[in-house]
Amino acid sequence: MGVLRAGLCPGLTQDMVQLLQSRGIKTVVDLVSADLEEVAQKCGLSYKALVALRRVLLAQFSAFPCNGADLYEELKTSTAILSTGIRSLDKLLDAGLYTGEVTEIVGGPGSGKTQVCLCVAANVAHSLQQKVLYIDSNGGLTASRILQLLQARTSDEEEQAGALQRIQVVRVFDIFQMLDVLQDLRGAVAQQVSLLSTPSCFPRLAGEGRGWAHLPSVRRVLPST
Repeated sequence: MGVLRAGLCPGLTQDMVQLLQSRGIKTVVDLVSADLEEVAQKCGLSYKALVALRRVLLAQFSAFPCNGADLYEELKTSTAILSTGIRSLDKLLDAGLYTGEVTEIVGGPGSGKTQVCLCVAANVAHSLQQKVLYIDSNGGLTASRILQLLQARTSDEEEQAGALQRIQVVRVFDIFQMLDVLQDLRGAVAQQVSLLSTPSCFPRLAGEGRGWAHLPSVRRVLPST
């Protein structure tokens, strides 16, 4: 839980924070687990005010119990499963790619990581008719290869063109451009997008080690995008 500060919740003033900190109560955990009568006496604060403050903090920061059935229903309504278009891979991934999760593909050079991403992009754009943002960090995406994958799925040129229009490609060359793209996407996209990047994205964007410190930020932003 967080550090106590003025404005953290209604009723918690700067003067109160300073008094509590002078007695070693610096975090939310410290306060909710303390003997409030003792705290009131040592800090010269109202016992009723402290009780009310603890109730607000518990309501704001505590987790409330929920049964498994309710959690499962919430999962079904808030999570989508996107087929990769490859049956064996869907089986391995337990039906496909789950929204809200980061799926990382690992393998040596030439093992097919980029081809998997291209196949997923083509399938999501054509079969599911959803928009795709493909973040290309190594120049591995070519329109001709995407078109080949779409031609293998349909001979209708209008369907092929429609799927191509649903795939947006952004090329990035360092970790900072990646973060900019993700932040822009987070704030601007109104419709659900299947977010893809080439599997070699993270090591390549690390920039000789300088960018590795930013990778946790990327991993935090991706599931919430």
